[in-house]
Amino acid sequence: MPDAYGQLLDLTIRHLEQLQARGVRYVPVCSSTLAALHQPPKLGPTQMPTGGDPRQFRAQRTATAVTGFLNQAGGQAQLGSEPSLPAIAPGRQAQPPAAPTKAEAMAALRAQVCACVKCPHLAATRRNVVFGVGDINARLMFVGEAPGVEEDQQGEPFVGPAGQLLTKIIQAMGLTRDRVYIANVLKCRPDTPNQAYGNRPPTAEEMRTCLPYLLEQIQLVNPEVIVALGATAVRGLLGEVSSISRLRGQWCQFHGWPVMPTFHPSYLLRAEAASIQRKRQVWEDMLQVMERLGLPISAKQRNYFLSASTAAVAS
Repeated sequence: MPDAYGQLLDLTIRHLEQLQARGVRYVPVCSSTLAALHQPPKLGPTQMPTGGDPRQFRAQRTATAVTGFLNQAGGQAQLGSEPSLPAIAPGRQAQPPAAPTKAEAMAALRAQVCACVKCPHLAATRRNVVFGVGDINARLMFVGEAPGVEEDQQGEPFVGPAGQLLTKIIQAMGLTRDRVYIANVLKCRPDTPNQAYGNRPPTAEEMRTCLPYLLEQIQLVNPEVIVALGATAVRGLLGEVSSISRLRGQWCQFHGWPVMPTFHPSYLLRAEAASIQRKRQVWEDMLQVMERLGLPISAKQRNYFLSASTAAVAS
């Protein structure tokens, strides 16, 4: 059966843990109480009742010191009951740790992603993790599928020919690349063990593995609109298997954020035969985005790609 000393010791530990949870770092205790706690009093022949148990008597004396400590700390602990929390003296309560800033949180996420080896085959073949780039307070976020050769080399998304075209689209919207945020569903370039060059789309499993990182990026940036670039990005974000031709131009949702699916810039580079038509479709999608963001739209912007004379805007 636990003695008085053991019960008080348990109460003291719980009491201090409660204080610590509230941010208290120091408890005022007088030196005599500390001495009593550190060195239980020695027993003289006149201090212990005749025929008493020295161990029981010492425990009772130490329990008395523990009780004094609790009272000094402001507790009202009683045996068999929970100690109440004392009022915290001014100047004794530590300031709670400041919440990390958005930049600090994004930097911590970047470090986590750069150390990720959840896909061993990708970690073994990547040159760089391609995390994301742009304004972490951006109202507009573009999401692609996965890094290509150029992105893997430079560690930045959309830096090859498709990236150059995306930059032109952004500029045609009246924005600059550093005012938006750009990321990919997959942060590592998909390996291509059976081909000498080129890229491959990420698998569904690879995208599922990496999606929590993208979700945390989106949560930190908290954009007003997300543009999903290409069918693979749409599948990674939304799980949709419909063709991008059917999905583009229609507002979707990703965890509450509005998403506008559209063609990937690389598709526009490949589809030369129907380039003006496809570019106009992408531009119509961007006009919807601009309207949703409340961006100014000039008559000239509304007429992009309606004729051959305007085709050079994003060519």
